Amino acid sequence: KDVLMVTAPKSGAEVIPFIKTYLNLPVAIGFTGVYAKMTDRMELKNVFYACVIPFLFFFAAFAGFIYPNRLFLHPHALVDTLAAALPANFAAPLAIIRNWSFALFYVMAEMWGSVVASLLFWGLANEITTVDEAKKYYPLFGLGANVALIFSGQYVKFVSNMRANLAPGVDAWAMSLNYLMGAVVASGGVLLGAYKYIQDKIVAKNEAMANMKAPPKKKKTKMTLKESAKFLLSSSYIRNLALLVISYGMCINIVEVSWKAKLKQAFPDPNSYSAFMGNFSSATGMVTFVMMLLGRTIFEKFGWRTAALVTPTMIGVTGLGFFATNVFSGAMAPVAAALGTSSLMLAVILGAAQNILSKSSKYSLFDPCKEMAYIPLDKESKTKGKAAIDVIGNPLGKSGGALIQQILIFGVGSLAAATPYLAVILSILVATWFRAANSLAGQFNDAMAQDGGTPAPAPA
Repeated sequence: KDVLMVTAPKSGAEVIPFIKTYLNLPVAIGFTGVYAKMTDRMELKNVFYACVIPFLFFFAAFAGFIYPNRLFLHPHALVDTLAAALPANFAAPLAIIRNWSFALFYVMAEMWGSVVASLLFWGLANEITTVDEAKKYYPLFGLGANVALIFSGQYVKFVSNMRANLAPGVDAWAMSLNYLMGAVVASGGVLLGAYKYIQDKIVAKNEAMANMKAPPKKKKTKMTLKESAKFLLSSSYIRNLALLVISYGMCINIVEVSWKAKLKQAFPDPNSYSAFMGNFSSATGMVTFVMMLLGRTIFEKFGWRTAALVTPTMIGVTGLGFFATNVFSGAMAPVAAALGTSSLMLAVILGAAQNILSKSSKYSLFDPCKEMAYIPLDKESKTKGKAAIDVIGNPLGKSGGALIQQILIFGVGSLAAATPYLAVILSILVATWFRAANSLAGQFNDAMAQDGGTPAPAPA
């Protein structure tokens, strides 16, 4: 998704904040409303299928039809006319309109992570896992995902190298998308098959045993979207959870967009950009794999609170370090020369290291902590609270970070000039994150001690 938008005609990394604010966030809010209705009217297993299958159809259609016809579908002439009449500040929004199908792909790829990887997968895990099991196995659940991340990164690099060796005149990106989206659709088929097996062989048996022991269930109370929002906002427990997710989204976005702007300067060609991102994904997977193994020890020896504070600490330290290298780039030039590289490549490498360390701590500790916090809640809080937090909270955080960047760019002229202000804002966000994590840790421990393993309503 990054390669498509950042290297698209008359586009760049500056379009990402606009996509996250004006496309991702509204789509996420709309999906959450639809999901709340679906959970009221459908069985959860059918909700899963109804969410996943449209994504797979879209990714297949993008590679097979939309991208090959992009010259016909993209309104280049209209946008050129608008660009001539509008100020230069409108370049980023116009780039989104010009490359609308790429922007749509970006949104769908972002939503896939929020909906399928976060909401649906972890929703299933929370439904069939106890807190004691979660402390042992949640850090390990990510090992398979990160093995996949390692291999998928190398697959992207392999496809990038194939593009470099094609004969002149061959549409390299069309071939790449066929290979990449073919792998996505095939993996999606395996995902659906695995989910059906779990439902038929495990969940169905567990429900049958539970029904034999438990009294008949009361009819589920249906709430409107407004009632659901009021219900969720009334709980400080849910608000603290939301604040954790929003803080992460804002912090990572504030640092990541600045890094990607440097990345495009270093790798303006789509082939080299994609190959670098393939290696970046593999490195993230390998570091996360190690962090996952450490995560189980951290949970067992130090508990939920310490595990929850690792990610904001990592992002704060590495993020401020990255911004410092940009603010004091002149002082870093001799260091770069001594290492046999340029100041630009040094910034790219340090930014990559920051992203790898931050995301590895997020995948190995932050995500398991967040998912464990849902387990003591009742089904209503768990289902609708998770949908609101996972699907809206993350895009809201990224959109908030993007909005801050837009305001600073208009105020000081460029992303580079805004770097000192971004460093100060990052520090404030990390401090807020620490406060929310400490508050939630106390509430989580109280809920577990109070209910003795029985799901409880979200504490007010």
